Amino acid sequence: MAELKVVRWKRHGHDRLYANLPDGTAAGWADCKTGRITVRLGEHRDAVVAVLREHLPRAADAPAPSGAPAPTPVLPPLAPGDDLASNSPGTALRSKVTETSAGLMTRALARILGRPADGDSWRKGMTGERRVGAELDRLRRHGWRVLHSIPLPRDVDLDHLLIGPGGVFSVNTKNHPRKAVWVGDDAVKVNHGRPEPYARKSRAEAKRVQRVLEHYCGFAIPVEPVLVFVGVTDLKVVATQLTVRVYRAREVSALAPLNGVLTTNEVERIYAVARHRHAWQTA
Repeated sequence: MAELKVVRWKRHGHDRLYANLPDGTAAGWADCKTGRITVRLGEHRDAVVAVLREHLPRAADAPAPSGAPAPTPVLPPLAPGDDLASNSPGTALRSKVTETSAGLMTRALARILGRPADGDSWRKGMTGERRVGAELDRLRRHGWRVLHSIPLPRDVDLDHLLIGPGGVFSVNTKNHPRKAVWVGDDAVKVNHGRPEPYARKSRAEAKRVQRVLEHYCGFAIPVEPVLVFVGVTDLKVVATQLTVRVYRAREVSALAPLNGVLTTNEVERIYAVARHRHAWQTA
């Protein structure tokens, strides 16, 4: 029987002890708040329960894990029209740009007058997503999987999803050309303007992604929120802001060397779920 290593993991409101195989694969985990033990790999059940009970006294009083885990939901066969891997960056905004854009002369006049034209905000968002998408796509050669413009209920979308050996990252793009940005614990200020809930929304988005992926994969999947700013002249992040990763567009390459969180098989399993449109219909 392989020796299991116990690792503490605290994030997004969870506090868990993981029992990992030597290659980093999670064989099971215990909830530090309730003492409940979840066994992911049945062949290691006895070893998982034993080692977690040693490290988690509360688990000794918890009910023993049931013999058969709940079945993991199965998605329908992936049809070409449901494969989100074909989405390019900004796909979700393209139709909105077309629907709301003013004509060429109107846009030219608005530019002369220094006023925004219809569709400008959507066009700016699409430009930002394409820029960040191109940077994320460079990470593919380092073993990462990338998805763009994942449609979610209520007419919203996830800008980008990055899946690889270093974990899963939900990426939110903000395009603020020639603006200075300040990022606090919960809010963001652009050119010292009113607080925007970018950080708080990014955390909520990551939890939303985590629920979907864990539901269909059947194992714990930590998802980290990422905010990427495009075109800014200055970017300052307060020292206490540790829950959201914050980058300029050209800095997302810092994610490339991260590893040790997911195995190759786990990456492919998560990617297979994430690319399926049906997985997100009740997100």
